[in-house]
Amino acid sequence: MENQPLVTQIQRFSVNDGPGFRTIVFFKGCPLRCQWCHNPETQSFSPEIYWKSRLCVQCGHCFDVCPNQAIFPPIPPEEAQREDSTYYKIDKARCDRCMKCVEACSYGALEQVGKPMSMEEIVEELERDRPFYDNSGGGVTISGGEPLVFGEFIRKLMDALKARNLHICLDTSGHSPWEILEPVAERADIILYDLKHLDSDEHERLTGVPNQLILHNLQRLAAKGCRIWLRIVVLPGCTDSIDYHRRVVAFLRSLPGSLERIDLLPFHNWCQDKYRWLGRPWSFAETESVHPDEVEPLLELYLSAGLNATIGGSGFQAQATASG
Repeated sequence: MENQPLVTQIQRFSVNDGPGFRTIVFFKGCPLRCQWCHNPETQSFSPEIYWKSRLCVQCGHCFDVCPNQAIFPPIPPEEAQREDSTYYKIDKARCDRCMKCVEACSYGALEQVGKPMSMEEIVEELERDRPFYDNSGGGVTISGGEPLVFGEFIRKLMDALKARNLHICLDTSGHSPWEILEPVAERADIILYDLKHLDSDEHERLTGVPNQLILHNLQRLAAKGCRIWLRIVVLPGCTDSIDYHRRVVAFLRSLPGSLERIDLLPFHNWCQDKYRWLGRPWSFAETESVHPDEVEPLLELYLSAGLNATIGGSGFQAQATASG
């Protein structure tokens, strides 16, 4: 795994993950289990299978080739696609992810999520977008999952990208031993640092891990003078109150160095399909997306404290002028 981690996607023309147009490499595997996670396919370290019911004609080819009887018998497509349907194509208890079903599907309804890519393959893919980086002030963003779980591979990848004069953002939760984080952070032009929750007990309830290591690493990175864009999801009922953000502001002002900017990211529920494709429930499926206008009072709080902040985190968005 360390030598060749799985990649779920190389996403082009992103404008919300660092300055300019970015190409994002999503590595598969994360030690956190954020309840609101918008990329659930990046959590597991193993390959997974999407089943897209709207593309499935229930032809039965996957059922015929499965050696483990892990495919449920076909049913009428309209029945499987009903809003209230509980049918899911794959019996996960039997599936060993041999991918024979994916190979047999002619309609794109079954798709492997997570494939090994060598460093050379990744670099070659990223180089293809160089004109867009050069014209927009963009570059590469290394994301996940949590890329720091592949520390040695990520360091070598960043060295290869730096040798090609490519701008690099590291997107991380900060949940990593310092001896892994520090050398990776030193190679990054900008660190996109996710602050999930300030309270450790609530952090553990929402993500499965406490936050002491994460906050301590943020303090150390700030003390080193790293360029940090702190990212905070405005999550209904969890991180959307003025009182909560007053506490965050107080914590940020106590850091031993300044942050370049704070990005307030309104929660959205546009990732519901991914949970359906994986056959997983999502506790935030019924939660309404947060409109950017609802975040304006929080933005004013940061600006009045003398902190640069944005709503949405666009790489083309000028930093708001701090008024404190």
